[in-house]
Amino acid sequence: MKTESSKQPGEMTPAYSVAEGQTITAWAVSGLIASYFPGEPAPAEDRVNYRFINGFVDVGDLPCRKAFWSTMVGRPLLPDTAWPTESLNLPGANRRVEFTGFWHVPTHLRRWLKGTFRTETARTLNLRLRTCGGVRIWVNGQEEVRFEPFKRNTESATDISLPLKAGDNQILVHTEDLAERDTTWFFELEMLDEEPLCVLLPVSLDQDEVRELEALARGVRPARDVFVNQPLEIIFGTAPERDLPVEIEVVGHGHERPVLAHSRLTLKAHQSSLTADDVCGIADGYHGMHMTIGSGTGSVTRVIDAAFMSSISPVPSETSLAARKRQALEYSARFGANRVGRLIAMMETGHHDQESFDRIIDATLASIDAREDCSDFIMVPLLWLIGAYGDRMPRATIDRIRHSVRSYRYWVDEPGNDAMWFWSENHVLCFHTSQLLAGLLLPDEVFSASGRTGRQQAELARQRLGRWFDSVEAHGLAEWNSAAYYPIDFIGLLALERWAESEIADRARGQVDLIFRMIALHTLAGVPAGSQGRAYDKELRAGPLTELAPFAQVAFGTGWLNNGVAALTMFCAGGYEPPAELAELAALTPSRSVEARYSQGLESGRLVLFKNEAAQLSTVVDHKTGQKGHQQHVLDIRLAGHPMARLWVNHPGEDDPWGNQRPSYWAGNGILPRVAQHRDVALLIQDTSDARHAWTHAYIGRDGLDDLIIEDKWLIVRSGRGFSALWASNGLELITDGPTAGREVRSYGPLCGWAGIVGCGNDAAFKTFIERLGQTTVSFDPGLRRLSLTPPGGSAIDLFYADGLSIGGKAKPFIHDQPHPILTYDSAAASGAGTDGPFYS
Repeated sequence: MKTESSKQPGEMTPAYSVAEGQTITAWAVSGLIASYFPGEPAPAEDRVNYRFINGFVDVGDLPCRKAFWSTMVGRPLLPDTAWPTESLNLPGANRRVEFTGFWHVPTHLRRWLKGTFRTETARTLNLRLRTCGGVRIWVNGQEEVRFEPFKRNTESATDISLPLKAGDNQILVHTEDLAERDTTWFFELEMLDEEPLCVLLPVSLDQDEVRELEALARGVRPARDVFVNQPLEIIFGTAPERDLPVEIEVVGHGHERPVLAHSRLTLKAHQSSLTADDVCGIADGYHGMHMTIGSGTGSVTRVIDAAFMSSISPVPSETSLAARKRQALEYSARFGANRVGRLIAMMETGHHDQESFDRIIDATLASIDAREDCSDFIMVPLLWLIGAYGDRMPRATIDRIRHSVRSYRYWVDEPGNDAMWFWSENHVLCFHTSQLLAGLLLPDEVFSASGRTGRQQAELARQRLGRWFDSVEAHGLAEWNSAAYYPIDFIGLLALERWAESEIADRARGQVDLIFRMIALHTLAGVPAGSQGRAYDKELRAGPLTELAPFAQVAFGTGWLNNGVAALTMFCAGGYEPPAELAELAALTPSRSVEARYSQGLESGRLVLFKNEAAQLSTVVDHKTGQKGHQQHVLDIRLAGHPMARLWVNHPGEDDPWGNQRPSYWAGNGILPRVAQHRDVALLIQDTSDARHAWTHAYIGRDGLDDLIIEDKWLIVRSGRGFSALWASNGLELITDGPTAGREVRSYGPLCGWAGIVGCGNDAAFKTFIERLGQTTVSFDPGLRRLSLTPPGGSAIDLFYADGLSIGGKAKPFIHDQPHPILTYDSAAASGAGTDGPFYS
């Protein structure tokens, strides 16, 4: 949409011109209308086949959606124009009008929107309507459009026509959806006519005031990637002509969404940045900043994220594993998130805080009794809590917990009308673990949802866990390296290792060993990183603030603690110890470099890792090339000089840099590329010809870099002793304004080749690294879709989009399809002295 004045005498109503191919995104928006919508309890069809994948899983229709279709589709709905405007939706990065979010129980969501369409003569307006949800549109009080596909998280489209009279036409839109946990909810109205449309906003602001709000919301960003004992500073990229109120609420990304700070400020006229002095010293974490710019009907809302740390230096580490476990328990007891895992730490350390203890128990049981999605993640540590410490807890509290345990729904064959997710790798494990532990705890009591005794529940759980282990032992984990989901896997596995019978406990221990081996390989300078089967922005940009990072600190002796307690306290309170030799892989000695290869998941996440003492390159190769992506993070670079020193390449899956779709702007890929890696060189070919965005980009963790050079098609960076370079066949443009300023380089064009290279050393070595890059020949043939890189003195490394990798003209297929990592190169081994070593390290 293009902003312009409406040119009416004596009037400066905010107006936008919308041309063919553009979308209508200027609307006055109502508040959210949300209501619990569960439907009738019923058992669901058990479609879990223990063949886990990433992406869409057809689970059938839950009771809530069946009820929604039967009662909501086509129902009479009177147009409502009496609602107050909560905020404005203004043109920005997103072509959609979007309200995507997460709701833990089935929830009916609705909003009203209004605007004015102006035309000089009567016309029929032709638009393409896309939506996740359902949309109705009224023109001058008459319903003209009713499009109600209501397909969960699946875009539907139809072409529509709106009859417009000469002059101003009042447009009313009603958008709604049924939320079942993660919910993609939007509508998009694309212009199909050659004749532009004039869109007016029905608000008591003039054109210039709305343009100010639009620019401020579009370009806002945090001043830094991480605030280290510093107040929050926000950069807007533009300055208003008048003072504007700005309200900021800092909200944690954890399940409980805690409000950590609340600040009311004024953005002064001609000022383009804002410092919130009272947002300082808050809990370490990667948090959301929920912002309202302006006031009343003349306001816009925006959510951005930033990291907060009390220290950039790793915590002083204890020498023994037992001491580090105790250190983490002491930290978690005092500073852990208000989840049941913190209670385990409190019981282990004797930290007495009855008010917090009672509050956490109340919140935990409320979530379990409501059968909120992800309540299986807290049921397991709750069962650990009463199994280990029940004799030290009040009888009334134990009775409440036992009642919730007996009343819970443990699988889809038990009647329910919730939106709990039973079908992914991590949820299946946690539900089966919950069922087993609950049955062992209460063997003779009857569980109300199933009508079974605890002993019967436990026997079913044993059978189901057997199938889960059969799958992951054969194929590995679909959610490989995931900083979000390895901690969830640990919830189930550590509980089984501690409480299950020996056969299951042994299998759990073997899987925990394997996960720690993969963590060790992909940890650099205390921060777990690498390619991932499922990634989110809140982990990729969080550095040492993920739930996974403290596991590396405790297990290997270097890193950071944070408030994550989903499974950490179970690790620290239990007797499990990772294999001692893994610490050597987590922190390589100077001059050592290694390459590892293995495969994870049914859909063959073929993983390659190269790392030296200060740089790490990680990829998933030949993975679903050309297909629509989900949350797969395919090429990742981590440097050791700073915990936020990270780069990656991806194809954006949505418009908004601060969005949270799956895939999002930074996490996952809209279209998956062809990737290959050999030692310290990775090659990537991306074909986005049929995608929403015909370009690719790289993320730059700017705060963590000591040097950044962009020259021709090269991006070269240094962080401490770690170096990296990216090359793109279509050139690189550093984005210098807007929400990704200084953190994004784009390479435009639907067909593009990328190369990623790492190295390490001192200043002289960095100079040599740059010189060797200058002697490197890189080319991309779009006709053959072939990317070729020849290092100085080495053989050509070629990647063909259709056929894969070759070196020196010889095919180099990936042959390591086993789930256990194998070191295919180790400079410390005798075989590492040959010529097939790294090219730049």
